[in-house]
Amino acid sequence: MAKIVLVSGGARSGKSEFAESLIAKEENLYIATSIPFDDEMKNRVNIHKQRRGSNWSTVEIYKDFEKIVKEDSFKRSKNIFLDCLTLMITNMMMDIVDGEIEYEDEEKIENKVNKELKKLICLSKRYDKNLIMVTNEIGFGIVPENKMSRIFRDIAGRINRNMAKISDEVFIVFMGIPNKLK
Repeated sequence: MAKIVLVSGGARSGKSEFAESLIAKEENLYIATSIPFDDEMKNRVNIHKQRRGSNWSTVEIYKDFEKIVKEDSFKRSKNIFLDCLTLMITNMMMDIVDGEIEYEDEEKIENKVNKELKKLICLSKRYDKNLIMVTNEIGFGIVPENKMSRIFRDIAGRINRNMAKISDEVFIVFMGIPNKLK
């Protein structure tokens, strides 16, 4: 039976590498939610790709997850690997917000993210594929000074909490050291 695994941690904590190590030798579909707009981000994406072996196929998508079923790599893969939830939230936030964000947008954004995650979870269960999700833990820092950052932090915190609740296993990575929470 397929399981759901959530791996969290701070920036550069080693969370992606740890999550990848859980399934490194299997056929995997990697869902990259980033949109590399600049050279620095493109370089980060390339480093991630080089680290993984030839048994990893990559799809760059942060919504409309039902499209991945058409991919040959989806059919071959034992696991679906999403990296990362916080970039997915950012992209969906930017889909909805044009300019100044309002607190009324918060529920709309969160509902959209939850709807997409529900699709992905249903796909993993229907096709009996493990779902491994990577996310950033951003709640340990100071309260952000601007409204958009506060709304983002609050949405990410609730999404992470909800995903941890439904996950079979939950890990947090501190300074490269994974700790199993669930």
